[in-house]
Amino acid sequence: MRGITKTFSQQTIANDSVDLEVGSGEIHCLLGENGAGKSTLMNILYGLYTPDSGTIHIDGKPVSFPSPSHAIAHGISMVHQHFMLIPVFTVLENIILGKEPVKQPLLDRRTAKKEIEELSQRFGLDVDLSALVQDISVAMQQRVEILKMLYRKARIMIFDEPTAVLTPQEVSDLYETMNTLKESGNTIIFITHKLKEVMDISDKVTILRHGKTVATVNTKDTTPTELTRMMVGRDVLFSDQSPVSVEGPPVLDVAHVTAKDSLGRTAVNNVSFSLHEGEILGIAGVDGNGQNELVEALTGLRSVEEGSIATHGVELAHRPTKEFFAAGIAHVPADRLKRGIISDFNLCENLLLGHQYQRRFNKRCLLDNAAITAWAKEILGQFNVRYACTTMKAGNLSGGNQQKLVVAREIQRNPTILIAAQPTRGLDIGATQFMRTSLVELKSQGKAILLVSLDLQELMSMSDRILVLFEGAIQGEFRKIDGYDETAIGFLMAGGNHD
Repeated sequence: MRGITKTFSQQTIANDSVDLEVGSGEIHCLLGENGAGKSTLMNILYGLYTPDSGTIHIDGKPVSFPSPSHAIAHGISMVHQHFMLIPVFTVLENIILGKEPVKQPLLDRRTAKKEIEELSQRFGLDVDLSALVQDISVAMQQRVEILKMLYRKARIMIFDEPTAVLTPQEVSDLYETMNTLKESGNTIIFITHKLKEVMDISDKVTILRHGKTVATVNTKDTTPTELTRMMVGRDVLFSDQSPVSVEGPPVLDVAHVTAKDSLGRTAVNNVSFSLHEGEILGIAGVDGNGQNELVEALTGLRSVEEGSIATHGVELAHRPTKEFFAAGIAHVPADRLKRGIISDFNLCENLLLGHQYQRRFNKRCLLDNAAITAWAKEILGQFNVRYACTTMKAGNLSGGNQQKLVVAREIQRNPTILIAAQPTRGLDIGATQFMRTSLVELKSQGKAILLVSLDLQELMSMSDRILVLFEGAIQGEFRKIDGYDETAIGFLMAGGNHD
């Protein structure tokens, strides 16, 4: 790719004369902050966007991709950070969509199922082919996307943040898959924010900053410190270690809560715990073990079958979501697109959600747009959200900036309790540092934080206590003051018995 430029508006230049060269049989990482232009560049290569200028060559021959179907025909496929799946279709239907095998005059589901099951077994990507996508976890959706790419027999494979919701073992399996593909001569372009992944898996790295190419280096010839400096233009020192707090009074009491998933199966099984003032309580577990359903139950988004959810003596179980918020609970959801933002609303409208009844935002029974805009600019600045104008749609922000928008709104509620699910998912190193520092600051103010994360290192760094969830039940509790045992926590996450 040579001189690729893409402009979305006069204020938003996503790619500014970007160059990218990737060799056959190479794993090439794209590194950069949120909004650096990485996903836009790959969306151009995949045919989702048309560049304003620049050229693309495959095997030395000039090509152009007016649509993804043209890119797929040239052997290019992409796993997107925000999944391109149809929720009401089954897993099988999503994988074969656009490449359906037919046994005249009918769709040959049996042949498709057999081929996908073989791919699933070969690459260790177990999925329920009959399940609706809307009913499976985020991690399962990620597997569907990867299987869809493998099913199309792509030879240039683009992975946009594919490990964001994977466990360490699943990441290891993905690495093995990538290396197998590489050995077969396939080319892999891997977008990530995790420097360890860059060092572990890539042959070369191209760094983007503010839409421009900074450098391309051999991975073996660089260091994480050098990559960080090129990525953000400065050194980043991680100081987000959360000090052990003195346990304050309980502010949230959860007693014997049981809840079912969307298929009617028990997803949260007799869960009890207390969350204390000035505490970060971590929830660890392999994705799909009831974390999402627990968070939804604690925010009024899912009905509980049994049990009690109380804050300051006020019972909230079976109450509407607005009463959870009125009781001082704020929520950063795991899926920001489904639960966190309204993509077609602008930035002001998204920030205003839940705040719209405040008197300072109203004038004579109408919304005071001037006051809202001034407030929104202040909040966006505080949380370092990169945007063109407050009237732009939230869906046009990069994934990391969408996440910061959600967190900014929820913290502005001045909650007593913040339930944060995967708050750093998809964030670059600088934004992750900012997010974790924000959580520690809330804790220092006496706020209670329930931190649900698939990143065990993050949980051990940030949490005063960690509860391990397996098949919807709490398997054990660990305290930072006693020192965390990563092996023991991982054992319980896998379903081992606690001695």
